[in-house]
Amino acid sequence: MNLPHLIKMANQIGTFFSTMPDRVQAEKDLATHIKRFWEPRMRRALLAHVEQEGGSELSEIVLTAVKKHGAELQVAGQ
Repeated sequence: MNLPHLIKMANQIGTFFSTMPDRVQAEKDLATHIKRFWEPRMRRALLAHVEQEGGSELSEIVLTAVKKHGAELQVAGQ
């Protein structure tokens, strides 16, 4: 899995959702988007990056969304 590419994509998604006026809803919707459109190994790589490395390259909204809604992003059997 190309982690720099995943980070770039996550941050692009975060840029879109950061324009929403309700920050809490934006974070939830961002996590829902990733769950819906990213395949399991992509989600696993993103979650592992946040858990192991702190996700410092991720934008604030992406990092917050992943931390708050990480359980929803888990892959079955993980």
